[in-house]
Amino acid sequence: MTVFGCRSCDATLTVPVSRVALPVHADQKYGNGPGSLAPALEPGTFAVNPLPSGSPWRRWAELEAGEAEALGWYAPRFSISAGPVGRVLLAPGDVRGAVIDPALVGDSACCGLDGSEPNMVCVTCGTPVAIRIDDCSLRQAVWLDPLTTHVIEDGPGPHPVLDWADLIDQRPGIPPSEPGSGWDPMWAATAASALAHLLAASGGEPILIPDHQVAEVFRPTLERLVGPVGTGPERTLVLAGPGLPDADADFALIPEHPQTGELWPVAPPVKPIPLAWDAWRHLAFHQAPKPVGRSVPIPPEALPALLPGYRFEPDGPIFLSVLARLPEVRQPRLRAIYERGRPYNHTFYIF
Repeated sequence: MTVFGCRSCDATLTVPVSRVALPVHADQKYGNGPGSLAPALEPGTFAVNPLPSGSPWRRWAELEAGEAEALGWYAPRFSISAGPVGRVLLAPGDVRGAVIDPALVGDSACCGLDGSEPNMVCVTCGTPVAIRIDDCSLRQAVWLDPLTTHVIEDGPGPHPVLDWADLIDQRPGIPPSEPGSGWDPMWAATAASALAHLLAASGGEPILIPDHQVAEVFRPTLERLVGPVGTGPERTLVLAGPGLPDADADFALIPEHPQTGELWPVAPPVKPIPLAWDAWRHLAFHQAPKPVGRSVPIPPEALPALLPGYRFEPDGPIFLSVLARLPEVRQPRLRAIYERGRPYNHTFYIF
């Protein structure tokens, strides 16, 4: 099991937790309604951010040649973090021995806690050790500061790693929406990330998507970004992964293992496009119910929508952030898409 503690006094700060992959929606801001979003991680797990986070922040215009690329950015941002790597994400209920210090709570939040600097301190010694987030439209989270916390006990945690077959059986995926509600924010995040990878792999050319449900998620935004199929070289995107046939297409939408981060392998020249397991599993194996008593096959265009009445919109900020971290964004066609989105990164309607 893994337990984290204070680097100053070695006091225990967490319950035993198991490491999982950092989800793309880890620090998502979604919508503009009251209340925070559900935690990105399930209880008993933690994830590590391998990228710089927190202060110091560097303005893009002030960076020297090559500095942005060294920090993993290939397209302009207003500012980027040059802080430490290794910030640890936890579900808030897994924290022990740390409390919120009102003196460290900033005034930039709306209805709760937000910020990029620690606002929780170790109960034993008072060292700032973590950031608690629960502001409206943000993921509930605790982020441990890598400079003031460390691992004090390491080993297998409470959640054993599942193989792909066990994942299919034990983790059935998340539907894109609940009855009477909008699209699940996780879907908006993972679809945005997959779109960025798909554009980078395709060079921004139109993509044919034979699968009805996959097309419903990706086609509207792709057509707004690069145009409909038939306006350029035609290439195909299909689902591939455990329990499915080998991919026979230009691009394969493949699952990311939610615990290890491993990607399902595909054979070249197929190019993999990663998607979070919970969305991939639903797309790959969920079947829309057929009308009772009907024996005539239903054409794909006549199948019911995943969420009738709502057009799916990927998460704009996550799309731009992921795209900006891919070297392919420097290609003129992709850079133009990126620049169109930057002033309005909260939505895709501008496309």
